[in-house]
Amino acid sequence: MTRPDLLALTPDALAALANRGLVKRAVKELDAGAVPALDTDPTGTVQGKFPDGTTTTLPPNTALDAAQCSCGAAGVCRHRIAVVLAYQRTQESAAPAELWSPGTFTDDDLTALMGERTLRRARRVLQAGYRAKLRRPTAEDQTAQAELPTCTVTFLVPGDLSYVHTDAVNRDEATALAVWAFREADSQDTDTVDVGGSPTTATDLTAVTDLLDQLLLDGATNASEVLDVAWQRLHRDLTAQRLHWPAAVITDLLAQLAAYRRRSADYESQQFAALLTELHARTTATGPRAEILGFDEPAETPLRRVRLTALGARLRTETTADVYFASGDVVLVQRDTALRTVQKLAASNVVSESATRSASRVVTLKTSRVAKTSLTPVGTSWDHLPQALVIDDYAAAAAHLAELPPRQVRARVEAELVRAVRVTEVGDIAYDPAAQRVTATLLHNGGQCLLEATHRATAPHSLDALAMALRANPTTITGTVRRHRGTLVIDPIAVHTTNGVVVLDLATDTTPQPLPPGDTTTDPLTAVVDNALLVLADAAHRGLDNITDSLLTRTRQVGADLHRAGLRTAAARVTAFADGPATSSWLSAHLRLLVTADAR
Repeated sequence: MTRPDLLALTPDALAALANRGLVKRAVKELDAGAVPALDTDPTGTVQGKFPDGTTTTLPPNTALDAAQCSCGAAGVCRHRIAVVLAYQRTQESAAPAELWSPGTFTDDDLTALMGERTLRRARRVLQAGYRAKLRRPTAEDQTAQAELPTCTVTFLVPGDLSYVHTDAVNRDEATALAVWAFREADSQDTDTVDVGGSPTTATDLTAVTDLLDQLLLDGATNASEVLDVAWQRLHRDLTAQRLHWPAAVITDLLAQLAAYRRRSADYESQQFAALLTELHARTTATGPRAEILGFDEPAETPLRRVRLTALGARLRTETTADVYFASGDVVLVQRDTALRTVQKLAASNVVSESATRSASRVVTLKTSRVAKTSLTPVGTSWDHLPQALVIDDYAAAAAHLAELPPRQVRARVEAELVRAVRVTEVGDIAYDPAAQRVTATLLHNGGQCLLEATHRATAPHSLDALAMALRANPTTITGTVRRHRGTLVIDPIAVHTTNGVVVLDLATDTTPQPLPPGDTTTDPLTAVVDNALLVLADAAHRGLDNITDSLLTRTRQVGADLHRAGLRTAAARVTAFADGPATSSWLSAHLRLLVTADAR
């Protein structure tokens, strides 16, 4: 009896179940002649006896980590892997399998795997609703993958629930959610799907309206600290209801108010205004709950075993930074990490059994002495990143960005647009002294991408490090991508060259790099929109109850400028606010300007 499940386990699948080091060791030992004697009984059970006396038994319909091995190792050991590889070497190459979908598993299959009690827990999440991003099997790769709000689920063997890998602690529950996501996606013929739940309505967050209006009327300059207590109470209520996105906006709003009161440079009037508008947008928008209000998941979910590939780091202060990691088809970020830890993590592969992940894709790696976390150099891991995180086609990536919903009502996840951009050639490196910005043109597969990096005081050597890396034949650049006038633009975080990975913000002891002067002209349309945003942010900063005639005059002027630039809808809303200053007209005008700015 042939075991198609064992034949379907690729080296990558085995590495997911164990680790790549064990797979390499097993291959090396087999090549050296330490081949187990195999025996397959009529039920399909494969038994391997090694020269050292170790016996490994792999029954059908049994996960690899549940199989028996006399070596006594917990989990998947090198003997289990070696038996799989040895068995594959004794079989003829199988014919290409037909493409399949985990959506074909029935609820009866799930009940047989996990029991009715676990399935009921999963159904409660289904009733609340969630969003999933799917990667379907191909002729070259028969694995299927679902990226859920708090974990990744990979089906390693076609049609077999015994070989499901996930970094979630509640493995069976995550498996059920992934199966239902594929089932829903199969009916819609899509790869990003909202599963279960019900659409939001404009009444879901009416408790926010009064506080939002009061804060906009008072402005940051006159906001009472007494009102902070009401905001904190509302934040607790929203968190208890697992409305993570508006709760996160409130957290950021309170941080902005606190920064203003202590006269900190962390306060930015435009950021304060944008947060007010985002909270309004999430209050009034209709659509999938998971996208607008948040996934019905705990604030943090422990991960059983997670493998991360560092994509670089960005300094927040002189002593802390955010570290970015590839995990499955998404990017996670560890926030406010101490600099001494960042220097270890920023260019490493990480395997951890003591990590947690939030709904907003923030990962926390435990650092206690009992925490099980290992680090290895990133090496060539960037060459094997999931395709969902890699940009090979600049034009297609820019078109995808243009199709995204406004960020004010998208899922509020960290590092949403951090990607790895492949590069063949770099041209037109220049420095704009007025803006303190390095620009370059990236070329790959006939396409062009614009690189832009602006000086920040927290990372004084980053631009020189970037210029040096761009001249060292870079192959991949990680960073945050956006779209400007149809062109893909990347703000770089790290650069992979023939000499390894350069994490720009961590660079020290660089030498000044002479660069030709760049273009100092500003796009007229961008200038008009930016000026309008600045004027409305000033109104929110002062408070609508404290608005002056001179500010209203400036508002009418930017309205006229917008009209001359052809942005007539934005112009009409800005002018309407100037003619009748009110919270509703300000929110309408500011939201329109933010969406316009993002769509440029």
